[in-house]
Amino acid sequence: MFEDRYGSDVLAQGWRDKGTKKSRPIPADIDLVVEVAGDGWTGAVTRIEAGNVELEDWKGRRRQFPLGAGFLVEGEPVILEKPRQTSQGRTRTASGSFAAGDGRARIALPSRILVEGKHDAELVEKVWGDDLRAEGVAVEFLQGADLLPDLLLAEPPSAKRRYGVLLDHLVAGSKEQRLADGIARGPHGAHVKLVGHPFVDVWQCVKPQTMGITAWPVVPRGQDWKTGICRGLGWPADTKADIAHAWKRILGRVGSYRDLEPELLGRVEELIDFVTVGENYPGSHA
Repeated sequence: MFEDRYGSDVLAQGWRDKGTKKSRPIPADIDLVVEVAGDGWTGAVTRIEAGNVELEDWKGRRRQFPLGAGFLVEGEPVILEKPRQTSQGRTRTASGSFAAGDGRARIALPSRILVEGKHDAELVEKVWGDDLRAEGVAVEFLQGADLLPDLLLAEPPSAKRRYGVLLDHLVAGSKEQRLADGIARGPHGAHVKLVGHPFVDVWQCVKPQTMGITAWPVVPRGQDWKTGICRGLGWPADTKADIAHAWKRILGRVGSYRDLEPELLGRVEELIDFVTVGENYPGSHA
């Protein structure tokens, strides 16, 4: 008896693959962010055509690659396959909730969700729109948090007319936080819920990975934030149209709740739960 210093037969079947990671098959769904192994090109899937997958990087450049092996998702090797057909079971909305059976919207009920900022409202609509229509909850664009007290005076909330409010940059010591605290202590506090995310702007609520970048650019103090972000990404930023186009590009990358930061997800779900209570709502949101 003696010790085998060299182990098993080095020419045995599979010896070349020993210690290497195996690629797993994954459907090339639209907006999936992948990296081309050995190439470095990173982009989101924009379409599948003639056995090729088209990827768009964060600068808007597009390239096509053959479906199959040779891609990475979050650093792990994958085999891109043509997306499978949707199953016949229950489908889910962009927010992850089960879709309503008939897909019909309910008649809008008195409670509302007010969203500060046009871009914020568009993002909420894209991810939670199906859920809110099924609940009969309307989303209204709030031009600024400073207008909220006057709105509450003009259309006071009640137990049957609740307001959920989503604010930008709601952090300790901010004017938004002082406003929220004042309303909570006031006569309408029981029927109004104000929440917010900690980011400077709702753009940052989109995960950097969704955009094919490692992090959002840092904008120096004193510079317009959206302008700084565009310039940091190499996008045009000279006109309002440039900023609007940049937002369309960002929003276009968002396909579901998976593309958003949890700091926003939790707050919106909190508002939906708040406004869908009482005798007018059967509690269908889940």
